Formats: sequence, C-alpha cells, structure tokens
Amino acid sequence: MNEKVLSDEGDGTLPMLFGRVLDGQGGGRPISWEEVQDWRPRNDSEMLWIHLQRTHPGVQEWLEECLGLPEPTAELLTGEATRPRAFRDGNTMVATLRGINFNPGAEPEDMLSMQLWSDGKRVVTLRRLPLQTPRMTCNEVDSGNGPVDAGSLVTTLTEHLIDRMSHSIIDMNEAIDELEDGDPDDDTDEVLSKIATIRRNCLGLKRHMSPQHEALLAIANNAPGWFEDHDRREIAETIDRLRRYLDDLDISKESALVLQDDIRARAAASTERTQNMLTIVAGIFLPLSFITGLLGINVGDIPLTSPGSHGFWIIVGLCFVIFALELLIAKKLKWF
Repeated sequence: MNEKVLSDEGDGTLPMLFGRVLDGQGGGRPISWEEVQDWRPRNDSEMLWIHLQRTHPGVQEWLEECLGLPEPTAELLTGEATRPRAFRDGNTMVATLRGINFNPGAEPEDMLSMQLWSDGKRVVTLRRLPLQTPRMTCNEVDSGNGPVDAGSLVTTLTEHLIDRMSHSIIDMNEAIDELEDGDPDDDTDEVLSKIATIRRNCLGLKRHMSPQHEALLAIANNAPGWFEDHDRREIAETIDRLRRYLDDLDISKESALVLQDDIRARAAASTERTQNMLTIVAGIFLPLSFITGLLGINVGDIPLTSPGSHGFWIIVGLCFVIFALELLIAKKLKWF
C-alpha cells in the first residue's frame, strides 16, 4: 500500500510538536510553546490541544509542574509502558493507545503508542516515534472540519487509530488472495515464507490490539463528566469496529493457515509422486542391471563369449524382452 506519510515533527528544540486552540466549531488556531505556558480559555468553547515528544528532556517535569499531574501519572505518560490502558483520575482521563506503524521500513505489527491526558479543557497527546493519527486530526482542525471539544477530540483520535487497522487487514487479505491464485509451480519455499509473514503479522496485530479493546471500554464506561453521551456512543461504535477487525484478523490467520496446509499437501504429494516414479524406474532396471552385471564379471566360462555366438545381440534381445514384460506388469498393476 502506497500511503502518504504525514509528518508530525517539530523543530527538535522544543518538546511540543504542534499545538492548536480549538474554537468549538471544528476549527482552531496554532499556538506557540510560550503561549501554552500561560494559556487560559477566552470563552467556554475554547480548548487547548498540544502534541508532545515524550522523550524530550523535561517533559515529565513540565507535566508535573505546569499541569499539576501526580508523579505516577506523569511517569506513565512519558515512560516505556505502552500496553493499551485507560483510567479516570478525578476529572481527568489518562490513556495509552496503540496504532499501526506506517513509517517507512516498518512492519504492521511494529505498533506505535500514543499517550493521552485530558481534563476537559486541555488535551495532551504524547508519542516517541512519528505517528500519523495526530497530524491527520490536526489537518482536520486546520481545515475547519475537526473535533469541537475534548470529548470529540478523544473519539476522533481513537477512530483514526482503529480505522487505520483496516488498511493492514485489507493488504493481508489481498496478499492471501494473490497467493491462492498464484501459479502452482511457484517456488514453494518462497510462497510458504510469504504466508508465514502474513500469519506473523496477524498474530502481532491481534496480540497488540486486543488490549486496546479493554482500554476503549474503560473510556466508554468510566470517563469523566465532560465526556458526553454522544462521545460515549462514538466510542461504542469504535469498539464495535475494533471487534470486527479483530474477527477479520482471525479469519485472515485461518485463511493463511489453510493455504499453508494446502501448499504443503501439494508439495508432499508432488514429492511422493516423484519418489514413486523413481522407485518404479529403479525396479524396472534392477533385473537388467543384475543380468548385465552377472555377465560382465571377469571370470572364465562366461557363456556366449565365444566368437560367432552373437552373444551381445542375444543379451540385448533378452533385456528388451524382460523390459517389455516389466512394463506390461507395471501397467497391469497401475503403477503409472
């Protein structure tokens, strides 16, 4: 799949990759890192969203000092524990979510994590490696078609994370279809290697994305009050979509397994036919080899060796007769 890679890189000198102040109507305006430090909403509709590089020095301290986060929460948001989870901490929501890695050279099962914190008026997302989902959402805000509040921002981010799973699943299903329709004479080892890669990708995606289901359930069932009913319905739809994708992964995995077994069975049958043919050929030539070997020993009194006995042609004729009889017997026994 050739997909445009969206960069969320900042200039590298600041922890903030980008920031937007949402206007409550789907749009927003950029905000600098200096403005973030003293930001206050101008009206009830405004909401701050900043996207940070969590490995940048001083990010944990900034979360604790400027946002007032407890140390364990700040450590969770900046640490290496990337298993999906979500919980409520008073009036705030804390979550760790995973997305498909579409960076160049990455495999689908190389998942990327995104940490999220929100108190309803501020949303902070953090990542270690480039992640396209925040930039996609930011582009929607810049075009005026983005989320309107913290709850819709959370649901939009989760929807984009889950929707991008479908691209990998479609790619794997197309690869399976191509292998099923491929030439039976293709290199078996190469085909089996491709199938093994597909199965490994399915297992990796299933292993990494299954905990995300529990995280989204936690958001839907235990989010703070600013996470409105329509946001919960959106999350519920995303959960249903994730369930379907997980089911599709199981189907893809089973399809790959069936195809793998079929190719191995065909390869085994081909090997068996070859071995049977070699056995038949060896059986046919064994009596002929015995006769020629017996008459070729270098001892006296070998028959048909005297001049004028035509021994060579007699032996050749005898071999042809034996060969014809063996072919007749083999055909009668349906050996070929």
